[in-house]
Amino acid sequence: MSVVTRFAPSPTGYLHIGGARTALFNWLFARKMNGRYMLRIEDTDRARSTPEAIDAILDGLAWLELQHDGGVVYQFSRADRHRDIADAMVARGTAFRCYCTPDEIETQRQQAHAEGRALRSPWRDGGGAPTSAASFVIRLRAPDVGAIVNHDLIQGDVQIQARDIDDLVLLRADATPTYMMSVVVDDHDMGVTHVIRGDDHLTNAARQIPIYHAMGWDPPLFAHLPLIHGEDGKKLSKRHGAQAVHEWRDMGYLPEAMNSYLMRLGWSPGHDHILTKEEAVSQFGLEQIGRAASRLDFKKLDSVNAHFMAVADDERLVAMVAAHLDATNQPLSQPMRERLAAAAPMLKKRAKTIPDLLEQARFLLLARPIALGDSARAALGGETRPLLARLRNHLTDQATWTHDALTTTLKAFAASEGVGLGQIGPGLRAALTGGAPAPDLGLALQMLGREEALARISDQL
Repeated sequence: MSVVTRFAPSPTGYLHIGGARTALFNWLFARKMNGRYMLRIEDTDRARSTPEAIDAILDGLAWLELQHDGGVVYQFSRADRHRDIADAMVARGTAFRCYCTPDEIETQRQQAHAEGRALRSPWRDGGGAPTSAASFVIRLRAPDVGAIVNHDLIQGDVQIQARDIDDLVLLRADATPTYMMSVVVDDHDMGVTHVIRGDDHLTNAARQIPIYHAMGWDPPLFAHLPLIHGEDGKKLSKRHGAQAVHEWRDMGYLPEAMNSYLMRLGWSPGHDHILTKEEAVSQFGLEQIGRAASRLDFKKLDSVNAHFMAVADDERLVAMVAAHLDATNQPLSQPMRERLAAAAPMLKKRAKTIPDLLEQARFLLLARPIALGDSARAALGGETRPLLARLRNHLTDQATWTHDALTTTLKAFAASEGVGLGQIGPGLRAALTGGAPAPDLGLALQMLGREEALARISDQL
């Protein structure tokens, strides 16, 4: 069997983090099986589907680099096909025209509920002769006996009695297909072999399997993923913070880190190694996904992102910092960009996110003469400036401008002055950073470079 998976979001909002994980698992499984991973936009809800939401979904998937195979399938454009299949089911006797009014159906529904059974339309076996102008819907002739069994690849066998399945509406009175109808037809026509989705769709499988049978089609295999909860164990909501993929991107997380973290929410390959999605392909299996809901762990996400920050391309990180600053109307000058690029190999190993990297690099991006905070101004009082003047002369003659060499020079200068390094450090740091966070002095001097560091000291003299 040639494996085909699909991700089928509804464009009624942003790409949720749970949807991103669903897309990732579909991508991983298809790649593991040398199959195809398809993308379908389920835009049949015309009142709520928007072009902006479609763009947001496509943008989020592109950022995560979850490239689908083939073109995007838009469900609404296939409505004629869905109608044709509904008519074919009527011809086969596995669906029927129901002429009940909404009030009549509600009465039937209440009676069925009182009797502990599913809705059965009086029209399933004929209900008289409707007028030629009578409005109707097309309903599934639901099975009456036996059980609908979904051999779920994650949840195990899930069984629902046939008598608990309604005569589902497949085609509304205005001839628009319902979700259940559209999904089944599209999955069949796309050749989908494995439906991997959230377990909030688990009961839908029992309603969709009879539609497959009604057309004589083989249902796909289902795998329903446990949902993602917040750190408090409750269903994700706005109170848990960011939920949309674009929010995580804007917060400075790398796409490879998001994929690496998301794949481990529910999936366990038997070790704790941090993997890229490409590395995970050969190890991925649906049988390794648990049934319990996963919890977001923001500290773990930070740790995973820090790992990928440390090995990321320096130019890429500089570009991301620049884009972050551009978004807040703080463009980088060329000298600042060059200092940041030179310092990136050292700073990236200390950062968890892009904003964190920016904060650690902030002292490099100050324009001269740098503004002094209150504590920096106080640190430059007393005898500090004459001391800095003598230190500047020593640094001017510094032959090697490296962390270790500069640290050695600072210690030697302090000894020659008969003071501890603690009496030199605060004033020098104030002159170099204005009070902004910075690494140890030897490293700060190296990152600034000889010309910029000496100029900043001179500015304070």
